[in-house]
Amino acid sequence: MRKVFLFLTGVIGVVILLQVSCSKAVTGRTDNLPPLAPSDIDANAGDWKPVLLTSASEIAVSAPVATTTPDYIAQVNEIKTWQANITADEKRIIDYWGAGAILRWNEIIRELVAKHNLPPYQNDDGTYPVPSASNPLAYPQFPFANPPFAARAYAYISAAQYDAVVAAYYYKRLYNRSAPFKVDSSIKVYVTKTDLPSYPSEDAAIIGAAVETMKLLFPGDQDYIQQKAEEHKRARILSGANVRSDLEAGEALGKAVAQKFVARARTDRAGAAGGNQAIWTQMENDAIARGETPWYSLELPKRPPMLPLFGKVKTFLFDSLTAVSLRPGPPPSTSSKNMEDETKEIYGYVKNDTRENYRIVHFWADGVATYTPPGHWNAIAAEDFITKNFSEARWARNMALLNMTLMDAAIVCWDTKYFYFNPRPTQLDPKIKTLTGIPNFPAYISGHSTFSGAAATILSHIVPDKATQYAAMAQEASLSRMLAGIHYRSDCEIGLQVGNSIGNYAVQRAQTDGAE
Repeated sequence: MRKVFLFLTGVIGVVILLQVSCSKAVTGRTDNLPPLAPSDIDANAGDWKPVLLTSASEIAVSAPVATTTPDYIAQVNEIKTWQANITADEKRIIDYWGAGAILRWNEIIRELVAKHNLPPYQNDDGTYPVPSASNPLAYPQFPFANPPFAARAYAYISAAQYDAVVAAYYYKRLYNRSAPFKVDSSIKVYVTKTDLPSYPSEDAAIIGAAVETMKLLFPGDQDYIQQKAEEHKRARILSGANVRSDLEAGEALGKAVAQKFVARARTDRAGAAGGNQAIWTQMENDAIARGETPWYSLELPKRPPMLPLFGKVKTFLFDSLTAVSLRPGPPPSTSSKNMEDETKEIYGYVKNDTRENYRIVHFWADGVATYTPPGHWNAIAAEDFITKNFSEARWARNMALLNMTLMDAAIVCWDTKYFYFNPRPTQLDPKIKTLTGIPNFPAYISGHSTFSGAAATILSHIVPDKATQYAAMAQEASLSRMLAGIHYRSDCEIGLQVGNSIGNYAVQRAQTDGAE
């Protein structure tokens, strides 16, 4: 009982802190949006370059029945029957999902990441339990959605949804079956009318890809995920956008596409990212052999390091040799004058903190029970994409680019952290009292800085009119880690540079994927 009480007390404290200091919310800021109204329907999206599919036509989709058949007419009548007695709650779900499928599923992913971003409380003997995917509802619940796990989850789901949409658009153009409201003008339409064919449904392809990838990543949340999927499909029929066969074909396509991503995820080495005591000890000894002060956990009792082998995970945008080549040179030696000066600088920040410093620190903190730094950049991107009136296909493509970039940034960053095993400022100067929690992994390079540099680079390409603002956000996110007392200047400056380099690989893909 004592362990449960202490754990709950800690969680309550975290929630209170977040309510006071964090202005970001998973939902709320995108309520009451108008229906998605693309300025360009991107009818040629079936020609765009997929991520894992060999071609948009790799997975076969059968031809639909003609709109003059009794089967199709019955499906049209189903829409009319549902619309005849539409309720206020049904109108609400139409409005909610009508704002955009990729947007809403991205919000759901962020919500689940925040729910699961809780480090396990220690056992009575001072050891720490490990979440198990085979028993996800047992304590501690699987997953522990820390920043590397979250970046990987956002990437797999977004990339699978993108490939599913590309395939759906290919078959839309091939079969060219009109939307039901074009077949029968008596159908009420609660979404934006476009000339895009409705078979197979792109929304349903997005649903299928999300459900299948999330089975692997959030296995204990399947009831909730399935509830959202059913609600989304119902909204499409109620809105007059799709008949049932549009949805069935799209969902089956999305699920089949997702299986390629699930197979990749099962073999991308993330399952072994935790390492073991022998590996952790070797990293510490390697740092000592180089004449450096090694990092150690500052939690009590000391917690095993967070995912020390995540740097070995398979990247999306480049190969493993490139990933290693992106590892920067070493930080200043822990015994050098340079490091002494950098440590003094951090002490000066925390000793002379200001209200503005607190604002910056807590806005970018993205710690326990939040959607993590990658999720923060997803939220920033989503709010900006809303204003651009992108098509569902372009939403999918842009989110995939962003999240593959963030996952690869996590891989290169974690490889660097554990290669150098560099201590936090509070290790070198115990007088430093941090303004936020101290992450349980080495300092060099800063994860926030790497994520932010990568995100700002690809987002500047996607939304060039905001490039200056994205760069400023990245700089502030990076600075927040110095102001908080948990990173040195070299961690942050080099982290931004590495992130920018990773983001440029995403830009190169964007320039050659056929969408521009």
